[in-house]
Amino acid sequence: MNNYLVESTKSSPEVNFDAASGVLRLTGESYPENSFEFYAPLLAWLQELLDTSTLPVRLVLQLSYINTGTVKCLLDIFDQLEEAAGNGRDVGISWHYDPANERALETGEEFAEDLKIPFELVGEKF
Repeated sequence: MNNYLVESTKSSPEVNFDAASGVLRLTGESYPENSFEFYAPLLAWLQELLDTSTLPVRLVLQLSYINTGTVKCLLDIFDQLEEAAGNGRDVGISWHYDPANERALETGEEFAEDLKIPFELVGEKF
């Protein structure tokens, strides 16, 4: 599988998949005008990866701001990862948040409660 990279913009995160490590990283802010339009290619690419390889996948989220549309898209990504885990795939999620941002921690905790795959909360200043 090849690396996958989408440069960040003012309103959308950088998307970076390192094929050698299996780490898919979303970094920055995510409030695109049309979240589904932004995330649809990533969802399709991730499904292809999950269907065609056995590579362990780690989703690292370091998002300083997300809108409601992004939350819905993240839930779709989480569903894909949970289904893959149910089929025996090694997957996990790391939610990085600024410890000064209590809402970001709460959001991560809410996601973790609903998932049956490893979900790590990482407090760090960024």
